[in-house]
Amino acid sequence: MEKSKVYFCKKITSENVVKLYEKLGKNLPGKVAVKVHSGEEGNQNYLHPEFMKPMIEHVSGTVVECNTAYEGARNTTEKHQELMKHHGWTQYFDVDIMDAEGDDLVLDIPNGKIIQKNFVGKNMANYNSMLVLSHFKGHPMGGYGGAIKQLSIGCGSSAGKTWIHTAGKEKDQYKLWDQVAKQDDFLEAMADAAASVVEYFKGNMAFINIMCNMSVDCDCCSVAEDPCMKDIGILASLDPIAIDQACIDLVKNSDDPGKEHFLERVTSRNGTHTIEASAKLGFGTKEYEFIQIEM
Repeated sequence: MEKSKVYFCKKITSENVVKLYEKLGKNLPGKVAVKVHSGEEGNQNYLHPEFMKPMIEHVSGTVVECNTAYEGARNTTEKHQELMKHHGWTQYFDVDIMDAEGDDLVLDIPNGKIIQKNFVGKNMANYNSMLVLSHFKGHPMGGYGGAIKQLSIGCGSSAGKTWIHTAGKEKDQYKLWDQVAKQDDFLEAMADAAASVVEYFKGNMAFINIMCNMSVDCDCCSVAEDPCMKDIGILASLDPIAIDQACIDLVKNSDDPGKEHFLERVTSRNGTHTIEASAKLGFGTKEYEFIQIEM
């Protein structure tokens, strides 16, 4: 497989997100879903809608999310919609909780190692393409959160999130912690699920990772650690595996002393195994051409 192009700029601004996206030369067709992280109630690190506004408007996108599978302010549609309003998303954008009602959309994963089906919000069927806007940071279970997590856990319905977390043993969100999967099985289930979403959109996707507010905790944590590293920059690619690998490499190659704490979170959860498992599934590659843009 050829190396994937990953574009990078150091200066993090809303305008530079758009400029870096344009370097991809990708026209996302039809109705565009923009996958963001709405931010759990109380979280101080998530990226706010004001920052995302120029990019989302640039593609005339609809902000999409799915309900969570754990207790909090986003595990029912009613609560999630209220939080989206409170966090300002509905002030600027059309917002679609994709699993708000009705049955899930079921995506087959014929070559899945752990799961052979993925359960996503049924409203995904209303979109022709997807822009994945990811806040790159740590994660309590996955080690890190980036493009692959957005594709898998992020696009999963409540049942789908439970299915991934339990490695295909359970769909009932109220039994999420009754069937705790082996760590590598969970990570490989994430890779399987991500593969199904990439296959669904058949190349009509683009990925942006923003390396700022880099806590070891995810934006899904209502009580998260403050960032342990300085901001690094913005990355854009058409390959979700390459962009996540590039982010990990930027952390490893940083001279920021806070990287040790960040990498401890990643390694203690074997987080890069998700990247390895995804590469084996072949919906992208770890090999990339790093193209730095001065802005």
